[in-house]
Amino acid sequence: MVKSKDSILKDYQNNVEIQTSAVAALKKTLNNISYARLGMFLAEILLVIIVINFGYHWLVGVLAVFPLVGFLALLKRQEKVQDELNYTEKLLFVFQNEVDLITTGKQKYENGSAFANESHPYGSDLDIYGPGSLYSVVNRSNTIEGMQMLAASLGGPVHTGNMLRRQEAIAELKESIMKTFHFRAGLQNHKPHQLEVIKNRMSQDMAEDVKFTQSAALRTYTAAVPFISVAFLAAGSVFGGVAWSFISVYLLFNWCLTAYYGKKLAVLSGAFSGGSTLLSAISGTVKWTEEVQWKSSYIQQFFAGDAHTLQLSKQIKALSGIVNASDAGSSMILGPVLNGLLLWNLRQSIAMAKWYAQCGNRMIAALHTISLLEELISFATLAHNEPGWQNPVFSDTFHFEAIALGHPLIREHKRVVNSYQFDGLPTTDIVTGSNMAGKSTFLRTVGINMVLAFAGAPVCAASMKTSVFDILTYMRIKDSLNDQTSTFKAELNRLKMILEGAKVLQHPLVLIDEMLRGTNSKDKYLGSKVFIQQMMTGKTPTLFATHDLQLSEMIDSYPGQLRNYHFDIQLAEGEMNFDYQLKYGACKTFNAALLLKEIGLSFNPEELI
Repeated sequence: MVKSKDSILKDYQNNVEIQTSAVAALKKTLNNISYARLGMFLAEILLVIIVINFGYHWLVGVLAVFPLVGFLALLKRQEKVQDELNYTEKLLFVFQNEVDLITTGKQKYENGSAFANESHPYGSDLDIYGPGSLYSVVNRSNTIEGMQMLAASLGGPVHTGNMLRRQEAIAELKESIMKTFHFRAGLQNHKPHQLEVIKNRMSQDMAEDVKFTQSAALRTYTAAVPFISVAFLAAGSVFGGVAWSFISVYLLFNWCLTAYYGKKLAVLSGAFSGGSTLLSAISGTVKWTEEVQWKSSYIQQFFAGDAHTLQLSKQIKALSGIVNASDAGSSMILGPVLNGLLLWNLRQSIAMAKWYAQCGNRMIAALHTISLLEELISFATLAHNEPGWQNPVFSDTFHFEAIALGHPLIREHKRVVNSYQFDGLPTTDIVTGSNMAGKSTFLRTVGINMVLAFAGAPVCAASMKTSVFDILTYMRIKDSLNDQTSTFKAELNRLKMILEGAKVLQHPLVLIDEMLRGTNSKDKYLGSKVFIQQMMTGKTPTLFATHDLQLSEMIDSYPGQLRNYHFDIQLAEGEMNFDYQLKYGACKTFNAALLLKEIGLSFNPEELI
């Protein structure tokens, strides 16, 4: 049974309430633990005072153990509850984000501004990247690679076979959408840059960084140090003075040895410093991917070979422990003791080198898989949140047909849908119409839904069948003082890109909104006419929005190659009503005079003829 959007929103809101209550309960538990720890500390102090004032008694010594043990146990419990609180807060963030997106149209994930590029064939014109963009609605990735993958999926069509496989994968993830929310919550426990540093270190530099640990003498001595330390301490307890002198020399030697490798130790541990919590979270996310029996072939390929086994999550957890121990060795208080008696930092570096030799490549593959899943989960969440959207059907031959096609970035209560199709052969469709009647939005609606379709995602339509197109757009043309580019020069640059693309691309589709705005009306008409003729000569399917009615008259010279559509307005007692419906034929009703009158510029159009 397909849920309604209201039902989906209600589910999210219920989960927000559950997680909010859980956060409050965990915070209360943390406060209680803090008070209990304070009580244990005060009890220990009281027992010390008793010893100072009344002398030592074996019973007091025994009793003193209990507050100390209790304090340490509560400290361990506090760490566990704090981790649970952190995770629950992230899960609350994930659910609240979906509520915000459905109710306000805005969310807290990255909006893709970093990928905006004016020279992209359609990115700027179709609102693919940046604030209020398709990326900003779809993105649920928290890793840098996941965000890059999503940008690439929206930036150009993949192979048709992969589109179908991606549809299957997205549908599978949609069926387990609540589990994916826990996956996302686990990845919220880190900053994207921190994970990228660890990944880059492991894939580029770590093999070189761990070479110094391969010394057989160093490994042998490091392994023997704990036993030597125990022997020296035992000798010091038995023999006293002279033995302690030897211990001092021994400690000094270990400190000097640690200092000798200090720079290499710093380089090796630097990338992982403070990363224990992050690695622990990654271990949890990897564990989930290992436990699922994936059905779609697109996801199965991520787990092919020996790069992914049930033990990898445990190995990442082990690395988390090594990093945590390494951080302890860098402490100003514990560091000198640990490095003097145990060569702690060298010991952890050797452990890290052994871990890398066994699991390094598998770890890199796992991080890559996490990013791949993030990108697919982004589309799966979109599919879940929009139950009325449909997966498009792909055609191997030239085809486009859409029923009730709407713009995905327009809120549902304001969205107007239209049906549109190419009739078997590429045509140039001229769309004329009144100002603000919907011409530009219609072109963007066609283009942006194709972008979704080619990424393997559902589209904002009752149905859609399409072949694969390479989209080329000409809509938002900007001048640039920095580049010393006028509006007209920017238009020429864009036209050149489209003309070249139409020649070299296999399946070009051109979307034009009001061409040559930066020149006079005569040159604008002639330039537009020549452009349309060239598109028809090259059999390049084109949607061409314009106010120039003369262009619609070209239909008489090019029957079967050119079609006219329009958007108009209804005038009633001087009021304009827009229905935003695509209609066949050229436009007969215009509204510029009325719009100018509203801002204080009145004229009689007949007087200007």
